[in-house]
Amino acid sequence: MQSQNRIFDDFAKMAGGALSALGGLKQEIEAMIRDRFERFMAEANFVRREEFDAVAAMAATARAEQENLAARVAELERKLTGKSGA
Repeated sequence: MQSQNRIFDDFAKMAGGALSALGGLKQEIEAMIRDRFERFMAEANFVRREEFDAVAAMAATARAEQENLAARVAELERKLTGKSGA
């Protein structure tokens, strides 16, 4: 009976060690996949979301400024046309 308990104890220790090793292996595989994915994204000239959002905000600001300037030019042209025609 005593030897059977030792066998079960040894088996439990071995199983625990295997699970621990598998957990470490899982973390290592995840890190490798993450690294390769980031390398692929860099080589494919993809941009990060933060960079894209920053450029999109800059484009929206430039578009609004361009529309304001176009409206000012139109107003000035209207004023010049109105004065020269009088």
